Amino acid sequence: MPDAEDRWLSISEICKHLGVSNDTVYKWINRHAMPAHRMGRLWKFKKSQVDAWVESGGTLIESHKKKDRF
Repeated sequence: MPDAEDRWLSISEICKHLGVSNDTVYKWINRHAMPAHRMGRLWKFKKSQVDAWVESGGTLIESHKKKDRF
């Protein structure tokens, strides 16, 4: 039986896990910042990959890019 960490999560599940909106997740995907995988028309996420990205400061790097736009 696969570990819960290895299961593919949907956009809504990853948003709930991270406590962010769909728009935020799509923004990270479009900037090629967040680890995401396209499966047909849908984006899917491995919780372990996203958690590692967050722990490495991925969300902080993205928030600083927004501030540097002046």
